[in-house]
Amino acid sequence: MGEIYLEIASRGIQTALTMAAPILGLSLAVGFLISIFQAVTSIQEQTLTFVPKIFVTGLALVIFGPFLFSTMNSFAQELFGNLHNFVR
Repeated sequence: MGEIYLEIASRGIQTALTMAAPILGLSLAVGFLISIFQAVTSIQEQTLTFVPKIFVTGLALVIFGPFLFSTMNSFAQELFGNLHNFVR
């Protein structure tokens, strides 16, 4: 019986990582490129990274929104579809 709950938790963590990876990856790449730009030009402005990261994060949400929704929807349908197996 306990393996069912471990499977749910594992699938939930896998779904969360799948949904977060594109947005976090793009944000990391932009932050890395801006830090290289700051190192080359000797600009040490701390707030320079925030605006591009926010813009890229919003753009990533717009681009990957359908993928994120379908991933979350399929997980929820699978979870609620098998709900009768979890509650006994």
